Amino acid sequence: MWTHKSWQSRLLAHPLPPAERLRHYAAWCNAVEGNTTFYATPTRETVVSWARQTAPDFRFVLKLPKTVTHEHRLTDVDEPLGAFLRAIEPLGSRTHAIWVQLPASFGPDDVGTLARFLRRLPRDHRYAVEVRHPAFFAEPAAAGLLESALATVAAEWVPFDTTVFFASPPTSDAERDAWTKKPRTPLRTRALTDRPIVRYLGRDDVDRTVAGWQRWVETNAGWLREGRSPTVFIHTPDNADAPTLARRFHDEVRARVPRLTPLPEPIPVEPLTLF
Repeated sequence: MWTHKSWQSRLLAHPLPPAERLRHYAAWCNAVEGNTTFYATPTRETVVSWARQTAPDFRFVLKLPKTVTHEHRLTDVDEPLGAFLRAIEPLGSRTHAIWVQLPASFGPDDVGTLARFLRRLPRDHRYAVEVRHPAFFAEPAAAGLLESALATVAAEWVPFDTTVFFASPPTSDAERDAWTKKPRTPLRTRALTDRPIVRYLGRDDVDRTVAGWQRWVETNAGWLREGRSPTVFIHTPDNADAPTLARRFHDEVRARVPRLTPLPEPIPVEPLTLF
């Protein structure tokens, strides 16, 4: 995500060698979704480079490979799971959570499989699960079943809030593309652990995006006052201004909870000069 094309030369210096790109992103935001790990397990050398470019308190939320979650559906996955866990070892504490994103077809009848999978995972990581089957949002019994399974290993339930995005028809090519791909899941704001993770999808229109996240500003401020440490990822259909929006969201939360640590200052896109 830190190599997004529309950020180059505008938010991030360009061109940058691969060993510098994440370092520049990490000056904008202190966390990142590891979405690329869904498609392929990175080499250990690549992960060592990620660790070198980030501070010890930087947060990676790394998605499990699709071979584990979608192709094998959490069954008979010792080999790909082991390869993934070995690959990410160099990140150490930077691995804030391992993200188990499940397909929409993974429903209440599959919770037993999920529970068995979670119980076998090493306890030196935190885990966060994202579900998309409608029953988990519409049926209290299904939600309770899932929460019970997550509680056995203190795993978090990750909400992906797309309610603002789907509130009215798309108005751009990026929105039309996202309209066919993103899940339409009801709003969920309940945290199960002291490390909540939220994914929010706004619109290409900044004002609508900001208006839609106000509930999350208040929710996260409340979590911080309770002593929790949330992580929030801000998206729009084109993600062109995602880093600046993320910083704006952080500033709004910090205005309510002043003890929240400010984000770092971005690295200038152009070299500083005396003239």
